[in-house]
Amino acid sequence: MSVTATPPTASSVRSRDTTEPRARFVDLVAAEWIKLWSLRSTLWSFLGGTLAIIGFNVFTAYNDYSNWPGWSAQQKAEFMPNWAMLDAFTDAAVLCLMLTASAMGALTVVGEYSTGLIRTTFTAVPARRSVMAAKVIVVTLVTTGLGLLAAGGSFWLTQAILSGRDTGLSIGDAGVVPALLASALIAPVAALVGMAIGALVRASAATMGVSFAVLLLVPMAVSDDHHGTAVVDHLLPYSAWARLAQVVEKPVHFPWSEGGAWAVYAAWGLVSAVITVVAVERRDQ
Repeated sequence: MSVTATPPTASSVRSRDTTEPRARFVDLVAAEWIKLWSLRSTLWSFLGGTLAIIGFNVFTAYNDYSNWPGWSAQQKAEFMPNWAMLDAFTDAAVLCLMLTASAMGALTVVGEYSTGLIRTTFTAVPARRSVMAAKVIVVTLVTTGLGLLAAGGSFWLTQAILSGRDTGLSIGDAGVVPALLASALIAPVAALVGMAIGALVRASAATMGVSFAVLLLVPMAVSDDHHGTAVVDHLLPYSAWARLAQVVEKPVHFPWSEGGAWAVYAAWGLVSAVITVVAVERRDQ
C-alpha cells in the first residue's frame, strides 16, 4: 500500500512561512499620534486652552496699560522688568495651561481604560511598555507645542500692548528667554504628571481631582516663609515656574537657584514618564 503525498497549496505555504511582523516603535508613535488627534476633545482643548491663556494675559496687559497714567513714580519703577514679564504670562494663565495639559495627558491613558480599549491595544501589541512610551512621546510633543504657542503668542501680544507706554520687553532682554521657556515647558511637565496619575488611578474623575490637587492645591497650601514648607514648596512644578519666570531675582526668605528650578522640571517629567510606562505592566483595568 502506498501513500501519495499531497503537495502543499500556496495558501498553506503562506500560512506557515509568513508571520505577522512586530510593530516598530515608530509605528506605535504614529498610531498614538493618529489616536490622539482623532478625538475631537484634543483639538478643542488645544485651541480653547490656547485662546483662554492668551486672553488672560492680554487682559492683564491691557489693564496695566490703561492704569499706567495714574500710577505713582514708584509703581512705574517697580513695574519693569518683572511685572512686565508676568503680564506676558500671568498666574491665571499658567494655572489654565497646567490644567489643560494635565487633562490632555490624563485622558490619553484613562480614556482607553474607561472604554476598555486598552485590552484591545495590549492584545494587538503585547509590548505594553512600548505602547505607553509611544504615548509619552506623543503627549510630550503635543503639549510642548501647546506651551510654545501659548507662551510665544502671549509674549508677543502683551509686550506689543505695553510698548505703547514704553514698558514692553523684547526677546533679547536678559532673562526673557528662560522665562518664556519655563512658561512653555510647564505644559509637558503637567501633562506627564497627569499621565502618571492616570496610569495609577485609572478613573477619569479621580485622576482629574488628584492632578488638580498635586499641581495646584498643594502649592497654594505651602509657603516659603519657613524652612520646612520652603523645601516642599521648592519641589513643586508651579513653584519652579514662579522662580524661573522672574526676570530679576526677588529677595525671599529661602532663595534657590535657577538651576534647581530646572532640576525640579526635569525630575517631575522623568519620574512621571517612568511611572506611566511601568505602571501598566501587569494591570489591564
